[in-house]
Amino acid sequence: MSDTNTSGDHVEVAGAKIHLLKSGSGDAILSLHSIEGNLGLLPYLDALSQSACVYAPTHPGFGSSERPDWLETIADLARFYLWMLQGIELDKVHLMGGFMGGWVAAEMAVMNPDILQSLTLIGTAGVRPSEGEIADIFLLGDEQTTSLSIGNPDLLTTAIEPEDPFVRLRGREMTTRLCWKPYMHSPSLIHLLPRVHVPTLILWGENDRIVPVSAGERIADAMPDARLEIIAGAGHLPHIERPNEVIPLLQQHMGLTD
Repeated sequence: MSDTNTSGDHVEVAGAKIHLLKSGSGDAILSLHSIEGNLGLLPYLDALSQSACVYAPTHPGFGSSERPDWLETIADLARFYLWMLQGIELDKVHLMGGFMGGWVAAEMAVMNPDILQSLTLIGTAGVRPSEGEIADIFLLGDEQTTSLSIGNPDLLTTAIEPEDPFVRLRGREMTTRLCWKPYMHSPSLIHLLPRVHVPTLILWGENDRIVPVSAGERIADAMPDARLEIIAGAGHLPHIERPNEVIPLLQQHMGLTD
């Protein structure tokens, strides 16, 4: 898989066909989406693909990606993606994800830190905040969760919900399967993060109303080589709301600048 054009195809992992979007060439970036599903090559990913090769899979059970019968938890999903990396022959990646995707990325990192060139976590779930609580997205529902996710609606130019109602419903069902108990965190993850020694960028919106900033502070404190960057005025989706501010941080972190 070495072409330099944007392409979407399916790869088989553990007997399941997974949709995989790929764009660019160079160092590999694996980008893991959150509860909204795979929204394609958003501006921040498009910018990264100009100097690296972005891999953006659709999680099993979301969109057109199949779910193996055994895949029931976030830890299962992390193991699944480690298997996928082996199958597509990627030894080292810049790994990134937001909220649920960040949780998966963090689990992958503690399972096998040797695959990482860098790690980026954006408003991630997986760790309970020291102050406040992770918002109950199942109680809130789609519309209110979307509203709470956006720090400043005037700055959001990209829809964050798939248009197809079936795709939305399938994604919500899979999110419930993966994240319900314990809700949006793993009790063990915070204790395992210290084994990840690769450079880690933790991005958080100043006005995140889904996951309190204190969760990002806990993660940064637990990791040997992590730094927390708070994006002023942004909500839960700083990489989507404020791409012009976030893209340079990502490029610098991944060594993609001249």
